[in-house]
Amino acid sequence: MTDTPLSWLRSYLESCTQFVKLGQHQSPAVGLDVGVPRGSVLGPLLFAVYCSPAADAIMSHGVQFHQYADDTQHRLAISSDNISDDLSVLAACTAEVRQWYLQNGLQLNSNKSEALIISTANQLHTANSAITSVCVADVQLPVADEIKLLGVVLDRRLAFDKHVLAVTRSCNFHAQAIRHIRHLLSTDLAHTLACSLILTRLDYCNSVLYGAPVSSIQKLQRV
Repeated sequence: MTDTPLSWLRSYLESCTQFVKLGQHQSPAVGLDVGVPRGSVLGPLLFAVYCSPAADAIMSHGVQFHQYADDTQHRLAISSDNISDDLSVLAACTAEVRQWYLQNGLQLNSNKSEALIISTANQLHTANSAITSVCVADVQLPVADEIKLLGVVLDRRLAFDKHVLAVTRSCNFHAQAIRHIRHLLSTDLAHTLACSLILTRLDYCNSVLYGAPVSSIQKLQRV
């Protein structure tokens, strides 16, 4: 990147200031050496570019990953015959990522991290007795029964029954709310609310339900 585009980007990042204003009172402006305005258009893109080198640290351990904004998910296939060694790989990987964050002015909050084992029923029985916690970024995390990832509830069997339950509860709540004020709404406005508050929740990430049990699909269909 050269010339005009580079000048645009440089002007966006350099000579930034911030101040606090309360009513008619305003604090002196303070220069900012790092960071971008929160909620800015370029903010997410620049953050992703800044954090991209962390991917090299993850891949060097043979761990798969997925990054979305400031969330990073590590995925590792664990063999039932080699559980201890596989978990050691994950521990070393996350510890190196944490160190990279510290060296680059970022903080990895391991206390907000979660660990989930996804497997078949028989394999889970073996894993439950062998794995009580997972070391992530030098912190021992208990193995969760479910985690919420970008609004989707993942369970240990990937049956998505708990995700379906969460979606149906949310949809029914909003349907009841609309029902209470239905007499005040025109038909078009009621349709708009139903689409924005209910149908969007049914449509969100519904591709993950491919192959889900028929009973789960029927619950969503009833909504």
